[in-house]
Amino acid sequence: MSTLFEPSLSTSAMRAPLSTADAPSMADSLPAITFGFDDLRERMARFTDRFDEFIARGRRQVLEERNQFCINVAELQEDQRMKHKDIEILAQKSSHHAAALSAQEVETAEMQSAIAAIIQQRDSHAQHRDRLKSEIGSYKKQIAARRSAQQAYAKEIDAQSRLNVPELDFWETYLGLSIEGAGQVDRLKFVFSNLDERDWEKEAWFELDTERREYRVIGCRPKVEEWEVETCVERLNESRDLGAFLRGMREVFIRGMN
Repeated sequence: MSTLFEPSLSTSAMRAPLSTADAPSMADSLPAITFGFDDLRERMARFTDRFDEFIARGRRQVLEERNQFCINVAELQEDQRMKHKDIEILAQKSSHHAAALSAQEVETAEMQSAIAAIIQQRDSHAQHRDRLKSEIGSYKKQIAARRSAQQAYAKEIDAQSRLNVPELDFWETYLGLSIEGAGQVDRLKFVFSNLDERDWEKEAWFELDTERREYRVIGCRPKVEEWEVETCVERLNESRDLGAFLRGMREVFIRGMN
């Protein structure tokens, strides 16, 4: 804004003579001044409009920034809440995983212990199996040896029986000898009668054990001298002559009765 101030006269010329009554006053003699209020008012109005627009724009920007800040804070809080939730979930998973690992370690230890026990049991069974195989082999050898001995003995008995059949028939028919079973496979009971002249029906018997190669007399009735029986058995084991043995035992019973 410019002020138009154009003095037309000097200060000395502005003074009027004091003596003249009709002379103009000093106010009338002042120059006309133009301040330009309209232009100033217009410029002030434009400035006010621009200032109001600047303030409004600043407020809108502040509100937008504030809203954006609130949104960002809310998002950060939500992210933080979600992260805390994720952390809790991960902590639970970690706890469950640790518990599962602990259970697996316990189960692994139990399985290893069971495997060790099974291995030990297997080794024990293998040793027992090997021992049984060895015993079975030994038993097979013993059985084979016994079978061979029994076969030889059967052959010997068969040969002897073929020789003794006529004599045994004579003993059974005329001398009252009978041969009975003694309740076991390898035992024979020989019963004599016609021994006592006072009582021909009176019997005497003895049991002969043929399980082993060396025969034995298990028991006899009536009671006789033991050494006489042993002598007869020794002769039988040496000679394998059953007829001589029966004659000897009959004589032993006759002496015992008389």
